[in-house]
Amino acid sequence: MGQGIAVADLARNSGVPAVDITALERGARTPTRSEVDALARALGLKAEALGGIALDGWTPAPTRSSVSGVETVPGNIGGYAVKGYVLFDSGEAVLIDTGYNPTAMLEVLNRRRLRLTGICLTHGHADHADGVDRILAHWPVPVYLGDADHRLLSWQPRSELMRAPEDGMTIRVGELRVRCMVTPGHTPGGICYKVEHSTDDLCFVGDTLFAGSIGRANPFSLYPVHLESVRRRVLTLPERTVLFPGHGPDTTVREELAHNPFAG
Repeated sequence: MGQGIAVADLARNSGVPAVDITALERGARTPTRSEVDALARALGLKAEALGGIALDGWTPAPTRSSVSGVETVPGNIGGYAVKGYVLFDSGEAVLIDTGYNPTAMLEVLNRRRLRLTGICLTHGHADHADGVDRILAHWPVPVYLGDADHRLLSWQPRSELMRAPEDGMTIRVGELRVRCMVTPGHTPGGICYKVEHSTDDLCFVGDTLFAGSIGRANPFSLYPVHLESVRRRVLTLPERTVLFPGHGPDTTVREELAHNPFAG
């Protein structure tokens, strides 16, 4: 889809029959090694990494970070799991996305007696941004979101609360500094948030990157831009950097360089 290749063209380029490609897309059966290799070549993906996921069941090694100030908040939208995060230090906190679960976000703030200072949205899709209105009713704090994603919000915060992060700008959370990384691709205004800490490297990547995959480019024409964001921004961070995505398990830059088919 990102490359604008029809199934018939992919079949011709890869030698895998269209009916088999359709079956694989639907998860109707496991591919063969030769199919993985042929499709990876035709799509410009890393065949070994794709095979590791499709055939060998690769999952990222469990991550451990010494930063105690990250709490994951699970959410659910129509049966589809999503994650938001509370990042806190010295009694202050920012939310990284809403996790489609504002009630749980507010509960974490209350339970830990934290003062909310900002809401950092990786992008404007409902599963990551809906519920902002309920949080702002309790905490009227700045909302950070790329300008190009404002139109994606189902509810618009007051204009004076909106902040458009510039690439490289920092947001303070206690003694932590959160550096904004402009990463368009999944959406036009995508942002990743890297935590700068003396002993840790963390980055909240939303749907820019998943363990072993990436989010779908919206619109599809952003696919090349998305790959640039993944390969030139996220995967050039220090290899020990822990990556917190909007869906699926945490991972690291080291794991993704070795096992993500889109890593280039």
